[in-house]
Amino acid sequence: MSTLKSDFLWGGAVAANQCEGAYDEDGKGLSTADLLTTGGRGIAREYTNGIEVGKYYPSHTAVDFYHRYKDDIALFAEMGFKCFRTSINWTRIFPNGDDEQPNEKGLQFYDHLFDELLKYHIEPVVTISHYETPYHLVTRYGSWKSRRLIDFYQKYCEAIFQRYREKVRYWMTFNEINVLLLNAVMPCGIRIKAGEDYEKVIYQAAHHQLTASARAAKLGRAINPDFKIGMMMLYPTFYAETCNPADQLAALQAMDSHYYFSDVQVRGEYSTKALVMLARKGIALETEPSDFDDLKNGTVDFIGFSYYNSNVATSRKEAAFTGGNMLNSVKNPFLPESAWGWSIDPTGLRIALNNLYDRYRVPLFVVENGLGAEDIITPDGQIHDDYRIDYLRRHIQAVKQAVGEDGVDVIGYTPWGCIDLISAGTGEMKKRYGFIYVDRDDKGNGTLKRCRKDSFEWYKKCIASNGEEI
Repeated sequence: MSTLKSDFLWGGAVAANQCEGAYDEDGKGLSTADLLTTGGRGIAREYTNGIEVGKYYPSHTAVDFYHRYKDDIALFAEMGFKCFRTSINWTRIFPNGDDEQPNEKGLQFYDHLFDELLKYHIEPVVTISHYETPYHLVTRYGSWKSRRLIDFYQKYCEAIFQRYREKVRYWMTFNEINVLLLNAVMPCGIRIKAGEDYEKVIYQAAHHQLTASARAAKLGRAINPDFKIGMMMLYPTFYAETCNPADQLAALQAMDSHYYFSDVQVRGEYSTKALVMLARKGIALETEPSDFDDLKNGTVDFIGFSYYNSNVATSRKEAAFTGGNMLNSVKNPFLPESAWGWSIDPTGLRIALNNLYDRYRVPLFVVENGLGAEDIITPDGQIHDDYRIDYLRRHIQAVKQAVGEDGVDVIGYTPWGCIDLISAGTGEMKKRYGFIYVDRDDKGNGTLKRCRKDSFEWYKKCIASNGEEI
């Protein structure tokens, strides 16, 4: 008997801006993601003002999913996917973000994409905004600094909810919404000008996104009561460096900054702790009375979250921080690390599942989890990625333990980058996550040919056995 429910949603996850390419085809407008150049190991990507000659923008072609999605979906179906998490490129639908009418060719693309998935009985799981904002909304309004974006986002949501109301059931409003506190540029193109109060700008933008998310949830359920509308957060799992109470408090406070978002989206209001924190910082959010009704009535049905690694918080003032998913963390001597310096900690995922379920008691969906690594092709064209299989096996086991031993309600698992794609953080191709190899390098060379890695067949068996044969 399987530990997981019979309708458990096995699949894989990508983001439109990291896989589609075709950045200027069929009426698509420029997004913030289209202005990110390539970086390198440990180097953040550069965000340019408009398209600059001589710069390489890897997302412009990415892995050409826009033209190859039928073949790629056939491979997903071969693995036995029950669902596929992707996102909609906002600027395919509203090229400038404040357009009067949506772009029909953009709507048609996602019609075709969802139809292809449904042909194989693969459930679309759609992120509405995944690290891309129409560039016009950045230059004219300042991105999510402006309250105007709430209305533009709602208009976008209405267009896609109406169009795909019979094709998409699972939605998430913003990808890793809490990353706004860690990096304002990458998720939505916010730049803090000289003289601006950084934290005031960030928390005000966060309020706009939280209000927009709540309005979207209300709108979606009005259009189709069967919609399941979730939030999505990066879950960091912070440990205290020692049993020193000061370290324990540091770990608690590190987690509080992330629960700031999920508390609002799940409970429908700012926590007392959040309100005290804002007051202590002298931040008075600019709100309208209706915002609080929206937050209360626009709570989410489930929590989607990403988990790649755990982190360690310290009270030491002179601490050396290690690599990780945009988070300041000291090195954990008990854990191995990936080639990119991210700790490998399956137990941290079990802890994340327990913490979230104990706190909120809503279904959980692990919508990102995976190992970025350099894959080597053997002379006979094989890719033996045992390291990826080992990582995923141990994390799936942690999910099963959380379900079977701890009673956590987990509805699905979609490993990140089920097909190789552009790294969001560095713009690299060599940092690969997929079960499917794509012939493309960091400079844009390669045939884009797809081939199966060893993990492809392993994951196929895992899905067929509902996680029992891992």
